[in-house]
Amino acid sequence: MIDLFFWPTPNGWKISIALEEMGLPYETHLVDIGKGEQFQPEFLKISPNNRMPAIIDRDGPDGEPVSIFESGAILQYVARKTGQFYGETERDRIAVDEWLFWQVGGLGPMAGQAHHFLKYAPKLEPSQDLPYAKDRYRAETGRLYGVMDRRLAENRYLAGDFYSIADMASWGWASLWEGQEQTLDDKPNLKRWLDELGERPAVKAGRALAAEKRNDNSSHDAQKHLFKR
Repeated sequence: MIDLFFWPTPNGWKISIALEEMGLPYETHLVDIGKGEQFQPEFLKISPNNRMPAIIDRDGPDGEPVSIFESGAILQYVARKTGQFYGETERDRIAVDEWLFWQVGGLGPMAGQAHHFLKYAPKLEPSQDLPYAKDRYRAETGRLYGVMDRRLAENRYLAGDFYSIADMASWGWASLWEGQEQTLDDKPNLKRWLDELGERPAVKAGRALAAEKRNDNSSHDAQKHLFKR
C-alpha cells in the first residue's frame, strides 16, 4: 500500500495517474496547499521542500517503509518497483529519463510561472500585473510546446514508440495549455498526444482524484500560503 500525499494540481496528477496506470493500491491524504498544510511539521518530515506530491511506500526496499518526495523521483521509483512504463532496454530508459528531466526542469516550472504571472499575480494585493514576466513565461512555455510538438512528429510518445512515465509527467501541465495562453493550431502532434492520453482510463481516474477540491487559489489567503517564504 502506498500513502499518496496529494492535491489536485498538475504535479499531483503525475503521481495519481502513475499509480492508476500501474495498478498500485494507494490511500490518498489531501494536502490543501491553499491553506498551507504543506508547511505542517508532519508533512515536512516526508517532504522537506514543503511541496506535494510525496509518498510513503509501506512495502519499500527490503520490506521496510520508505518516504519519497519530488515527483520525478517518485515516478522513477514506482516504475522500477513495478517494472512498468520505463521501457525495455537501457536506451529506452535513457530516453525516458531525458524527457522526464526535461519536464521537471523545464515544462513544469515554466508553465507554472506562466500560470502565476498570467492568472495569479494580477490578483495579488497590491496587483503585480507585470508585462515583462507575462511575456517571458508565455513565450518560454510556447517554445517548450514547440519542442514537444517536433518530438511527437517523429514519435508516438515522448520517449519513443512506448508510453512512459515521461508522458505521465508532462500530460497534466500540457493539458492546461489554454490557461497558459497557448495555441495548438500549429501543434497538431501535441494535440494528437493530448487527446490520446486524455482518453486513457487511468489518466481520467488520476485527473479526477479530488477534482471537486480544485480551485484557482486566487484568494489573498491562498496566495499567502502558496508563496510563503
